[in-house]
Amino acid sequence: MKALLKIIISTHLILMSAWALAQIPETQQSQGVSYITGGVGEGETVAILAEAKQWPLLLEMSQIENGRGVWIFGASIKILNNAKQTIFNAQADGPYMLINLESGNYFIEATYQDVIQKRALSIKPDLPQKISLFWK
Repeated sequence: MKALLKIIISTHLILMSAWALAQIPETQQSQGVSYITGGVGEGETVAILAEAKQWPLLLEMSQIENGRGVWIFGASIKILNNAKQTIFNAQADGPYMLINLESGNYFIEATYQDVIQKRALSIKPDLPQKISLFWK
């Protein structure tokens, strides 16, 4: 009986730990556009990547350091509409950012350590996209 109780408690603790590790960061807002940013740690990364299928845009950010690619955080992400108006402006708290954009054409300006990358982007209904931003 004691052994069974230990197994039940151990299983419960393992399941609770896995659940805690897989928590997705809180949804935030920038100019009316919802987003999630993070990916620091394996649990958060797994949770964000699992959630990405339900978001129109996943940004993945990295740089080369000592000859290999490493994830970064702190990039500034700005999204402009066709009229060149800023509709989104936020800082990435990890190497991933999910952004809930409506269908349409946009421009991304991503800045990290004073280096700016610009990309055109077309969001289509029910077609999630992943854009990798890589700084040298």
